[in-house]
Amino acid sequence: MTSHSELRGRPSGPEWAEARRRLDGHRHELAVAAERLYPGLGRAGSTRLLTRDGWIPATPLDLCEVRLGWVEDAPAPAVTGREPEAAALLPEGAGAYPDALGTFARPRLFEDRTCYRLLEVAWPELTFTRARYFDGVSVGEAAAHEFAVGEFAGYGGGQPPPFRALVGDPTDLRRRPALCAISTLTLRHDRRTGEASFVLHWRDPAKVAHGGGLFQVMPVGVFQPAHESAGAEKADLDLWKCVVREYAEEFLGRGEEYGDGFDYESWPLYRLLTDAREEGRVRSLVLGVGVDPLTFATDFLTVTVLEAETFDAVFGEVAASNSEGQVVGRVPFDAETVRRYARDEPMQAAGAAVLDLAWRHREALL
Repeated sequence: MTSHSELRGRPSGPEWAEARRRLDGHRHELAVAAERLYPGLGRAGSTRLLTRDGWIPATPLDLCEVRLGWVEDAPAPAVTGREPEAAALLPEGAGAYPDALGTFARPRLFEDRTCYRLLEVAWPELTFTRARYFDGVSVGEAAAHEFAVGEFAGYGGGQPPPFRALVGDPTDLRRRPALCAISTLTLRHDRRTGEASFVLHWRDPAKVAHGGGLFQVMPVGVFQPAHESAGAEKADLDLWKCVVREYAEEFLGRGEEYGDGFDYESWPLYRLLTDAREEGRVRSLVLGVGVDPLTFATDFLTVTVLEAETFDAVFGEVAASNSEGQVVGRVPFDAETVRRYARDEPMQAAGAAVLDLAWRHREALL
């Protein structure tokens, strides 16, 4: 079998775009294959989401308990996506993967906004520094693209291709820019009947840069400030604020423009959910952190449990679609359904993991 080292020549634009289409059409199968490259790393529950010691707490942590620290001048990651191994994947003229993506397969949502880069996990404390959205795309999507090209061309064989090998351990936060998303399983809990249900999302590859063609819990959003300003960067270093913004965008169809100096305290949705949280009608908990084996996407695994009356009052009937894809609502939170989506359906690794862990902790959650 031909090895990765025998791959030669940069692709043309159409060749690159075709490889991107194949990646988007086969992310689930490719993630299953990529997981096999990391036999020595831990897993979140029984899923393929990669993790390490200390990243999955023994019991769920209330979001209120989590403390966020900041490092202003953190060392740059060892790998940035501008190395020769990454350049070999790109058409001529593209300096990094986002350049090619923006030219040949631009998703509808594709902005190089400020993000929070994860530096350390030491529950209940998380430490961050500053990054840009394209920093993560330059490494994670490039590594996924490289892996897809190799798998479909028959260059597999159980060894990581050159750029992926350069990254090394995906859970080593010093090696790459670990930009995080918050993957939230939303449970509607009816205390009278004991029944719980959740909402699922199918992410449309034409609309998103990551996770296209896969199911995911809802809402999910990159952990980033609401606005491009120094004031927002400091004020929005808060997991709960990010979660509420994602509820507004994915459940209620709100746009992503908030404006400089946005006032959360006077925002009706934030006030409503925060008051309900303080009164015990809403609980938001963290189950851990993990890394997708294909794309290196790093996710906080969280669960928000809403009493049925509160869920209905805040969200009503969830729309069948939103700006990122199609919505599947009122899915039963039971053993068979959790097993199906966590193990059998084409679902993002983070979504499968948060479902798996939530079911294990169901007594504490409900």
